[in-house]
Amino acid sequence: MELVVARIGRAHGIKGEVTVEVRTDEPELRLGPGAVLRTEPASAGPLTIETGRVHSGRLMLRFAGVKDRTGAEALRNILLIADVDPSELPAEPDEYYDHQLMDLDVVLEDGTEIGRITEISHLPSQDLFIVERPDGTEVMIPFVEEIVAEIDLEEQRCVITPPPGLIDDRAEVASARDAEAEDEAEGEAKGEGDA
Repeated sequence: MELVVARIGRAHGIKGEVTVEVRTDEPELRLGPGAVLRTEPASAGPLTIETGRVHSGRLMLRFAGVKDRTGAEALRNILLIADVDPSELPAEPDEYYDHQLMDLDVVLEDGTEIGRITEISHLPSQDLFIVERPDGTEVMIPFVEEIVAEIDLEEQRCVITPPPGLIDDRAEVASARDAEAEDEAEGEAKGEGDA
């Protein structure tokens, strides 16, 4: 099983170091010195991590054979890929690898089918499930405790409790001003018909 564990960012300094955007919950396991990672595009790798450190909250890596800023800049935007045993599970019980979540059926608590997870988007603030609905449209579901009630890998399903408006058009009116504007518009429409 292949997992994207990081994306290489810009060069840092003049000795071949690069910043990386970490895409794994286990960077110490996947991005440690000596790790050999495949790349996307494949022509850039494989890359062996020589050193790693955290600087100003960002992970910095240096790869074997990359000794200067020019070499580091040439690696920008390359994805780092680790081979992981498919039966391997994350250390924490409420954590999941992307491949475990892909193709799960997404349902409401009452069993109503919403769709299936086709993609997982890792954003800085939270992860999103991209869910393909039966009609072919997509909906984005934030992977947060308040919405994702249960992940059942044995049953291959994800139970959600979405707020109104997330997966349907039953959104609540956002403010009293919006409600007043709607009431006025309805009143004007009724007034036009009375004439």
